[in-house]
Amino acid sequence: KLPTMKMLLSLIALLSAALLADAAPPTCYSRVLSLSKEITESFKELQTSKAVDSCVEALPRLYLDIHNYCVLAKLRDFVAYPRCERVLEVSELKEKARSLYTIMISYCRRDLVFLTDDCSALENPILPPIEPS
Repeated sequence: KLPTMKMLLSLIALLSAALLADAAPPTCYSRVLSLSKEITESFKELQTSKAVDSCVEALPRLYLDIHNYCVLAKLRDFVAYPRCERVLEVSELKEKARSLYTIMISYCRRDLVFLTDDCSALENPILPPIEPS
C-alpha cells in the first residue's frame, strides 16, 4: 500500500512540474499585446452595444497597434477625452488605456520596438480580410 501511495505522489509532483514549466511568466511584450487586444475588443463591443450613449459615438476611434509609435498619442488622447465620465464602460476602458500607456512608457520602455510611426494607420486601419466560413 505504501509504494502505491509513493508512486501516486510522485506522479502528482511530475504532473505539477510539467504544468508549471508550461506556465511561463508573461513578458512585458506579451502583457502589452494582450492588453491592447483586450482594449480594442472592449471598444468594439462598446460601439456595438445596445445602450450606446451619444457620447460613446463621439469617442475617438480606438484601434491600437503597439508596433506603431503613434499608439502612445492615441492612448493619451483617448484617456484625456473630456466626455462620457458618466458611462461606466467608458471609464473602465479609459482606465485600461491609462494602464497600457503607463506600462508602455515605464515598465516596458526598453522592451518594445516600434516598427512605424504612421498615425493615419491607427485612424484607418487596414484589417485583414474575413475568410468565408
